[in-house]
Amino acid sequence: MTTMVQPPASAAVARLDHVDVVRAAASTTDEVLAALGSSRHGLTGEEAARRLQSLGPNAVRSHRARGIAVLARQLSSPLLLLLAVTATASYFVGEKTDAAIIGLILTASIGLGFFNEYRAEKAAEALHSQISHDCVVRRDGHPARCNVVQLVPGDLVELRLGQVVPADARLVEASDLECDEAVLTGESMASPKSTEPVPTGSSLADLTSCALMGTVVQSGSATAVVVATGAQAEFGRIALDLGERQPPTDFQVGLQRFSMLLVKVALALTSVIFVVNVALRRPLIDALLFSLAIAVGISPQLLPAVVSTSLAAGSRRLARMKVLVKRLVCIEDLGDIAVLFTDKTGTLTDGRVQFIRAEAEDDTHAYTTVVYGIACADVSVDSGRAVGGNALDVALWDSPATLVARQRAASIHRLDVSPFDHTRRTISVLVRDETGARLVVTKGAPEAVLAQCDSVPDALQQKLDREFAAGNRVVAVATAPAGQASRLADVDSERLHLQGLLVFLDPIKPDAGAALRRLADLGVTVKIVTGDNAAVATRVCSELGLTEAAAMTGADVDACDDTRLSERIAATTVFARVSPEQKARIVRVTRQRTGGVAFLGDGVNDALALHAADVGISVDSGTDVAKDAADVILLEKDLGVVANGVVEGRRIFANTIKYVLMGTSSNFGNMFSAAAASAFLSFLPMLPAQILLNNLLYDTSQLAIPTDRVDDEQVARPSHWDVDMIKRFMLFFGPISSLFDFATFGVMLWVFHATHSTFRTGWFVESLATQTLIIFAIRTRRVPFFRSTPSRPLAAAAISVVVIASLLPYSPLAGTLGFQRLPVTFFLALAAMVAAYLVLIEWAKSWFFRAPTAPTPERAASTSTRRLHRRAARFSARQDVQPVRKGRKSLDPRDRTG
Repeated sequence: MTTMVQPPASAAVARLDHVDVVRAAASTTDEVLAALGSSRHGLTGEEAARRLQSLGPNAVRSHRARGIAVLARQLSSPLLLLLAVTATASYFVGEKTDAAIIGLILTASIGLGFFNEYRAEKAAEALHSQISHDCVVRRDGHPARCNVVQLVPGDLVELRLGQVVPADARLVEASDLECDEAVLTGESMASPKSTEPVPTGSSLADLTSCALMGTVVQSGSATAVVVATGAQAEFGRIALDLGERQPPTDFQVGLQRFSMLLVKVALALTSVIFVVNVALRRPLIDALLFSLAIAVGISPQLLPAVVSTSLAAGSRRLARMKVLVKRLVCIEDLGDIAVLFTDKTGTLTDGRVQFIRAEAEDDTHAYTTVVYGIACADVSVDSGRAVGGNALDVALWDSPATLVARQRAASIHRLDVSPFDHTRRTISVLVRDETGARLVVTKGAPEAVLAQCDSVPDALQQKLDREFAAGNRVVAVATAPAGQASRLADVDSERLHLQGLLVFLDPIKPDAGAALRRLADLGVTVKIVTGDNAAVATRVCSELGLTEAAAMTGADVDACDDTRLSERIAATTVFARVSPEQKARIVRVTRQRTGGVAFLGDGVNDALALHAADVGISVDSGTDVAKDAADVILLEKDLGVVANGVVEGRRIFANTIKYVLMGTSSNFGNMFSAAAASAFLSFLPMLPAQILLNNLLYDTSQLAIPTDRVDDEQVARPSHWDVDMIKRFMLFFGPISSLFDFATFGVMLWVFHATHSTFRTGWFVESLATQTLIIFAIRTRRVPFFRSTPSRPLAAAAISVVVIASLLPYSPLAGTLGFQRLPVTFFLALAAMVAAYLVLIEWAKSWFFRAPTAPTPERAASTSTRRLHRRAARFSARQDVQPVRKGRKSLDPRDRTG
């Protein structure tokens, strides 16, 4: 660890580590810079690269695919483990062939699941590598954008409103800086910061001269020198001690409930079967193996693999569509969206803000308005170009029309700044102009600035109204004399004088209207939540065809209780001039009325609403705190991209449900048939190895389900888990499957007078054929093949499995597996039974789905509550943290907040 002793200027440091943040807070800025071998100009690019090579990336955790963890999940099934133990026992009591067959089938099943889940993990790893955070760092004396992973001790970083502090850093310069440190200290109030050293030995909450990794810049700005990165930062140390996992998503909760349903059914059936077989005086080991095989057979062993394959394939498709999900299971949440709140800039409008003109009483005041507007600009500049800062300020700075004004603004010196915040909606700067006079310049939302002015000329008010009506964005600039004050706090409260208006154009996106119509067709209601003026937002909505664009302001929201607000939200399209807290309240109230609420935002003022929503959506160019609060990151801020995500989420969910419905109905039917058959037959209706092989072949065919096409009506409305419907489906269609099993029993016993082996062979082929081919009926609510065509991989997989099952009795493995050749006439009977089965299923399907189940308010509320708790837990407990290894670090700060 580097000590706080200033080395000689000529000393060469062979390997820099880090400076303890507590010591750094108690030392002066110059001492810290000297100890780190840095300066107020930052490091050179060459030195930063050398330190990065030596110390490794600024990393808190990674999302790496780990084969051991995936394999452990495959082996965690108690039924599989019990079956393996029983098969081992059977080996030692002489049933070596059966034990070997069961072992091979179990190994194949586990291997298949491992392969598919590991591929999904690799997809997630690739996904997270695309999500990044940038910051502005001084290198070679110039500001430049840099990925936070590349920060090293000694780097000078600029901290701005809404940024997540990328490393532990000692403040060099600070202007009204306040940081939200709840993630580290639990303190809900923002902590004021300054450059003054603190007493030695201060607690983490008292380090007011430092900004700590993982905290959020609540207000103000600063320049700070990085003192510790990655696992050496305080956040990194705490994160590595957390072994917590994120609470499950609603999708995972549904899977868990479904799994518990199968466990209950499996326990009931296997217990009955075991008791019956023991009562019939069959060998105990045979009865136990048969019962366990039944239990394995009823549980869709490859469900995790099917889900993982669906989600991984979906994530790759979404990535091509410029949608990144932080966790694969969040894809399903996208499909459940019913209401989408979004800001206006960049979604309905182009997002490339352009300065077009200044409006004032005359040309002189218009020019002065631009000069003072630039003097207030919050931007980082390199070689005359803005490399970071507020979008409006960047547009003002980079406009060719402001070149002369920039040259004059360069002679105006800032003395003090009260940075912009989303409550006051203004920024105030104390400046000294070229004549030596001191002025307070205030710039911000016109309503906020005009409220502080002594008077507003009618001509300017009319111009302001015209600009709002035209849909343009407007910033007001006002000034007041400051006497000899050296700080804003020393300025006598004096009314401002309005200088003029800065007008910006943010044109409507050409494809925004089509995207809105597409979302409407998907059953998603879009509402606009903006900090802009209501007239501007309403005008934009009207031009896009949202003719019922009724508007509420932040004041209107505060005037309503939750009941009244819920009623007004339903009839409102635009929410304008709303604060971060009001945005979050609007989202929460909507969630109480209906489930599936999404919020799309990219600013620090959107973070609360992103947390409150069922699905938080941000963009790759958004602020760090917005990206950290979101579940989904868009590489392009476009409602059409959101619509793609919604469709893909619903498609993946629809395909997953196909497997679930297939598995529950056909497996339940087959196992029910086995239970009944074992009660009246004098022999086991199917050997344990045959049951497991049947299950393996069936599940293997279903791995093609993620490739299947989905009917338009299946993605037209929000989708969600309904375990009660799955249970009804199982109890309704399972007996139909059993009916044809019993028909097979009759054919084998009374028509073909089958031996034990022939009986088992015939039922093996029939059960696999019916439960596999039924996917063509279950996969759609339309008439299969004529009105809904399956994907080629799914059709090929299903037919191939049936062919394999039919050929096994004629293969060299037949004797080993206990199969006998079947007469040709059996296959004619089988074809007739399969055809009758499919016809009956079609009739039953139309009857069953004639009254679709709708989500209940209770379901919506419970779903939203779970998601809110999940997001709160994720925000406060950085999960999935992996151990740090010496040398190459394996942790990734880009994902440090989930």
